[in-house]
Amino acid sequence: MDSVRLPRSLANELRRLASESPDEEICGLISGVRGELHRRYPIPNVARDRRRFFEMDPKGQIEAMRRMREADEDLIAIYHSHPGSPAYPSPTDVRQHGYPEALYLIIATAPHQAPEIRGFRIRDGKIEEVAVQPS
Repeated sequence: MDSVRLPRSLANELRRLASESPDEEICGLISGVRGELHRRYPIPNVARDRRRFFEMDPKGQIEAMRRMREADEDLIAIYHSHPGSPAYPSPTDVRQHGYPEALYLIIATAPHQAPEIRGFRIRDGKIEEVAVQPS
């Protein structure tokens, strides 16, 4: 199993945002340099059913990618939350994943539990877990 180091400050931000939106999936991009996770770009979820799905606002996604280029950063990860369900890619997540080189971070929120963050690589419909190490 591959592993990635997730800065505590970034992990805490993701957990906080997911906890603040317990009824809807949050989503966004994470940039970095040389594979190191660095900065979070939140993007509005414009899916019709935001409780069960996420769809990044196209304008927000384009703006985030532009800002990454200007900062000389790379897209390292895509994140979203699963309110009330496990931190594991759903069939829809696998089908819609369009960036096979990007790490896929899922934040699971469940009542009375701390949000859990798990990482995955999704390539050709196959899911491979990536250990998320706090740093």
